[in-house]
Amino acid sequence: MFGRRVIVGLLVLLNAYLLLGLIWGERGVVSYWDLKSRYQLLRSEVQNLETHSRDLSRDILRLESDADYQERMIRERMNYVRDSEILYVFPESETKPGDGLDAAKN
Repeated sequence: MFGRRVIVGLLVLLNAYLLLGLIWGERGVVSYWDLKSRYQLLRSEVQNLETHSRDLSRDILRLESDADYQERMIRERMNYVRDSEILYVFPESETKPGDGLDAAKN
């Protein structure tokens, strides 16, 4: 009788150990859920990068073939002007509009 209880006890402990390994082990359910969420996150990032890559490819093709688009991009991004134009560059203000009024009140 005592031997049977020992065997049953050992089997219960073995089953508990296997169950814990199945849930929290290296290849358990918790690890699976973590890997699944990481996979979804990486999949989303890959999709965003593919979209961005397609947009850049479209821009490159347009820059190679459309002279008007090319000129507009050069003028916008590099501040180029024609001979008859004047470019005014205003420094970015560190104060918000209305900050001067608040300082004058104090």
